[in-house]
Amino acid sequence: MSETVRVDLPGRAYDVEIGPGLLDSAGDLIAPLLQRLSVAIVSDEIVADLHLKRLQDGLANAGCASDALVLPSGEATKSWTYLTQTVEWLLDQKVERRDIVIALGGGVIGDLVGFAAAVLRRGVRFVQIPTSLLAQVDSSVGGKTGVNTRHGKNLVGAFHQPSLVLADTDVLSTLSDRDFRAGYGEVMKYGLLGDAGFFSWLESNGPTLRDRPDDLVRAVKRSVEMKAEIVMRDETEQGDRALLNLGHTFCHALEAATGYSDRLLHGEGVALGCALAFDLSSRLGFCSQEDPSRVHAHLGDMQLMRNLRDIPGGLPEAQALLDLMAQDKKVIDGSLHFVLARGVGEAFVTSDVTADAVLDVLNAALQD
Repeated sequence: MSETVRVDLPGRAYDVEIGPGLLDSAGDLIAPLLQRLSVAIVSDEIVADLHLKRLQDGLANAGCASDALVLPSGEATKSWTYLTQTVEWLLDQKVERRDIVIALGGGVIGDLVGFAAAVLRRGVRFVQIPTSLLAQVDSSVGGKTGVNTRHGKNLVGAFHQPSLVLADTDVLSTLSDRDFRAGYGEVMKYGLLGDAGFFSWLESNGPTLRDRPDDLVRAVKRSVEMKAEIVMRDETEQGDRALLNLGHTFCHALEAATGYSDRLLHGEGVALGCALAFDLSSRLGFCSQEDPSRVHAHLGDMQLMRNLRDIPGGLPEAQALLDLMAQDKKVIDGSLHFVLARGVGEAFVTSDVTADAVLDVLNAALQD
């Protein structure tokens, strides 16, 4: 079972191919984009050990040569240091504007390589081959690229759309249970922000998703469809695209508080952030008390963290977490913009949230 989602941006349209076995057919899918049958691949050590040979064999089957740069694994790679290394290596490979650079990896590699492609020769084309569930449903689609700085995550970057995305669902079998569940946090987010029926389906099918290949393709496809629909309406996040940040204002503060470490993976933070956003929505009277209860219950069903006290190592007090939110990219004119909900599948963006209301939610969550 394979599916295609079209991201139909004027002059920058591309397909997201979703299904098993796409690494094996990568050459046939990428070759039509090439002016010359040669590509440059950037990956990380863990992903390269698992999937690089299969990708290069798939390319070679279509007569496409390839060279690869393998970077260290981990969030620290998404930095100025490795951006410079990647750009210099691509220049060493004599990559031209009409060539293709392939990002083979999770969100770190996708964001880093996409940014390198955006700035190299003022923009070269690239293909995303996301190898984590989180990257397949979120970061590989929509053209957001960038690196982290000492001030926070993703504060430097560019919008640069890929020419193709290949989401091979076979590679997800190599993820640890924790990494798969963390990626599921982003899948769940889509139902919560705009498709109540999808969230209801996930409540029934989420716990067995990993063991049912067709359901997995369905979940990835629906997530990508929803992201594509929003990106096509608002490519550079001037309006509707902010809905995709459901849970992220809380998540980014929690990631900063835990030192961007494996104490809290990004998708785990998104899932917790969604729960906190629904807690805040309920406290402000936007949705019923039943809605956050459903979210917390589903986190439990998926064996994800349900409360802030589930994060190992402890957290700073509520005021310190609120201060960390002030560094978020969603601060506009000094005001935090939250994505809240009037119910499951009914998210909206607002800046009309008092600090006291946020502190009340954080204090309650820290004590649960």
